[in-house]
Amino acid sequence: MPVPKRRTSVSKKNKRRSHHALSAPAQISCPQCGEPRLRHRACASCGTYRGRKVAEARGD
Repeated sequence: MPVPKRRTSVSKKNKRRSHHALSAPAQISCPQCGEPRLRHRACASCGTYRGRKVAEARGD
C-alpha cells in the first residue's frame, strides 16, 4: 500500500484547510414580531411559522 514519501508541511496542511471554516447560520427577521430567527423554523418569541401560530412562545 502506498505511503507518503515526505511529511506534509505545516503550510501545505494549513492551505488545504483554508476552506474548512464554519460560517454563521443565516438569520432573517420574523414578519410578525421582527425578532431574528433561523430560516424554515418557527419563531421562538411569538411561535408563528408562515403566518400561522404553530407553537407556544417561549417567554423570558
